[in-house]
Amino acid sequence: MNLDEIDRRILAELQNEGRVTVNDLAGRVGLSPTPCLRRVRRLEEGGVVTGYAANVDQVIVGLPVNVFVNVTLTRQAEAELEEFEAAVAGCPEVMECYLMTGTSDFLLRVVAADLFAYERFLKSTLTRIPGIANIQSSFALKQVVRRTALPIG
Repeated sequence: MNLDEIDRRILAELQNEGRVTVNDLAGRVGLSPTPCLRRVRRLEEGGVVTGYAANVDQVIVGLPVNVFVNVTLTRQAEAELEEFEAAVAGCPEVMECYLMTGTSDFLLRVVAADLFAYERFLKSTLTRIPGIANIQSSFALKQVVRRTALPIG
């Protein structure tokens, strides 16, 4: 999909405020409401806008701990990779999972209420996934930057 400057402005505004009204959005990007709504729908139908969500403060809801987990599998065959991916996709504690190059096969970001909750997740869930050779956990001390908006401008 080719994005012009108005599409990019619409996306920037939606990333900053997903609940903006069509009238307000149209005014911000220099369109009237009807063509603006058509563009938003085209962006949604084209898969550029994949959904809308609220950003929730993880500390306030009781999940202040971020753990970055490097996982190495015993084999990197397609079936083993897919099995691991399916297993972690079903874990609500896993906020992000990336297939990696380098020394580990996957990088996970896991949230937990505290160290004991992470230990419970590690012992009762992660270590029970077949085919794992190594797990290395790193605990984040402080979040320095967190963005949800892509730099599309």
